[in-house]
Order: sequence, then structure tokens, then C-alpha cells
Amino acid sequence: MLLIPLVSWLSPANHGDGKFLVPSLRYLWQRWSWCPRFVVDFAYLAAPAKSYCRQRWDTAVLTHLREDQVLVPPFEDETRVCCPQGQALRWLGYDPQEQTHWFGVREPAMLCACCWEASSCLREFAYSAKTQETLLGRLPLSTRAAQTLLKGVRPWIEAAQSFEKNQLGLKEIFFNSLRLAWCMGLLADSVCLLRAHALLQQPMPCRALLAELAPRQMILDLL
Repeated sequence: MLLIPLVSWLSPANHGDGKFLVPSLRYLWQRWSWCPRFVVDFAYLAAPAKSYCRQRWDTAVLTHLREDQVLVPPFEDETRVCCPQGQALRWLGYDPQEQTHWFGVREPAMLCACCWEASSCLREFAYSAKTQETLLGRLPLSTRAAQTLLKGVRPWIEAAQSFEKNQLGLKEIFFNSLRLAWCMGLLADSVCLLRAHALLQQPMPCRALLAELAPRQMILDLL
């Protein structure tokens, strides 16, 4: 995994991480006219910031639902969505003009056959993205893509923080000077960039990660 900083911020410890996402994306857009399609954020970001990223750059900011946040239709939990009568739904897509998500009945439709609204139901339901920016937003949390990013990509953030804090020794240093913090921040970014450059110039040979643990057949020369 390559740790390449695109934007770096230095701030006092009492400033939350969520305040820097929107300025970072704005800088990327001004610098390269590009923003990532998906952002997996380690901190819990406020709904206005997620809404701004969705509307301004069509970027999905994914975070887990906080314990104090209330579920909204069609969600029963982070991974399960249902119609008002309890039939499981699947995500059909997002309408950027209307800023609306569409969900359809997931087969097998066990409840639809005995539902009292079956004759008038189109089996498709629309929900505004702004209803709940964490659950709906640009990419609903119930989708396989969102869950894969949260479970598979989010742990990379912890590895990045571990590299900077532990391997570079930043965890053991107390910065009481803005100039010293600025210098150490530049050095930390330089180490990450040089490390990535070295790996790209001289890639490591491809080999099985568990090769040392693989069983080997012994040759018994009994004759």
C-alpha cells in the first residue's frame, strides 16, 4: 500500500478532523480539477459537510452511523432496507438532478403477494438524499460498495496513522511551536513521498505472502 499525501494540514489538537475535509477537496479541485468519487472518513462528519461534498463535487463521504443517530426509512439498520410493509429492497440508483435514491423490491418478493397495497404499488420507492446524509447521502450505506469501502478501505486509515505516529516517532513528540510542527509535517510528508517513489521505481518481487508457511514435501531417499 502506498501512502501518498495529497493534502496535509497542521492544526492544534483541539480541532476536529472533520473540519478539514471540505477545504481539502476544494484544494484538490482547484489544483487538479479533480475530486475523489468516494471518501471514507475516519471521523464522524457533520451532515452539512457531507451534503456540500455531494452537491458540489458529486463525492460520497462514507462514515458509519453513530449510536445517537436515528434510522430513517427505508433503513432498518446499516445494511438492510425495506419498504413500509417490510419487504426487502435493493438500491436501483441515484438521480443527481432530483438528488433522490431509488429502491426496488428484491426478489423473492415474499410479502408482495399478500400485501394489501399490491394492486397500487409500483414496487419502486424514492427517498431524498438529504433525508439522512449518513445513511443515504451520495451512496447508501446498505449497498455492497459502501460496506466494502467501510470494511475494506477504512482500516487503511489506521495503518496510515500508525505509520506516521509510530514508525516516524511523531507520537512521542509534543509540538509546542508552530514552526517546529510545520517542519516536522514537511519531513513526515517527504518520508511518505520518498517511500512511495522508491517502491514505484524498484517494485518488490511478487511472491506469495504465505510462502514461508506453505507445506513442503520431504524426499525420503530410502533406496
